[in-house]
Amino acid sequence: MPVILPVNNISPKFGENNFIAPNATIVGQVTTGNDCSIWFNAVIRGDVNTITMGEKVNVQDGAVIHCTYQKHPTVIGNNVSIGHNALVHGCTLHDNVLVGMGAIVMDGCIVQSNSIIAAGAVVLENTVVEAGSIYAGVPAKKVKDISQELINGEINRIANNYLMYSSWFKTDESK
Repeated sequence: MPVILPVNNISPKFGENNFIAPNATIVGQVTTGNDCSIWFNAVIRGDVNTITMGEKVNVQDGAVIHCTYQKHPTVIGNNVSIGHNALVHGCTLHDNVLVGMGAIVMDGCIVQSNSIIAAGAVVLENTVVEAGSIYAGVPAKKVKDISQELINGEINRIANNYLMYSSWFKTDESK
């Protein structure tokens, strides 16, 4: 069973049709939209501030989402994929964002819509990632603009795939 705990009498709230892996941890002021998936060993810790997730968000294996005490909540839009072992901390991810495997997005960052944070990138505090761009490197910098083909071929494809993958884990009674 997943670890789902209240913090200071505030429990996580979940939308409909979500998949939560049996060893995921979700605590405190966390709210998800519909069609979200939280995968194996993912940790979403809303103990010191709020974490709000939109519709069709997938938090892949080993990813950590946290926030900053009295400073930065974490806000995640719709159709967002957070890759394996990524760290998303006290920042805002707008709609249609892909955070690559092992990437770090730090406090105060704003990742605008239709953007990709490349695998292993480190987006430093208070960085604004331009809409429709790819940021890569340490520290992360803009490396190019995203084409519509890349939005459909990567951002939308991955989010849709994770919605499909999560359906494989649902029992006949829960479908």
